[in-house]
Amino acid sequence: MTSSPPAPDGLPVYDGLVRERGDVVAEAREVAERARHQALQALAGHPAVRRQPAPAPRAG
Repeated sequence: MTSSPPAPDGLPVYDGLVRERGDVVAEAREVAERARHQALQALAGHPAVRRQPAPAPRAG
């Protein structure tokens, strides 16, 4: 089994995973930031985030 030389930051395993699978940590950070932004808009009553109430169920 051969190993690759360590990356300059000392995280060769992480770098290899990023190359193979993508940077999941960065993607999660972006999703969290979008969710945070949407939550702040919703709490501020931003009209783009407001939803209409669900229709009442019909008796029947």
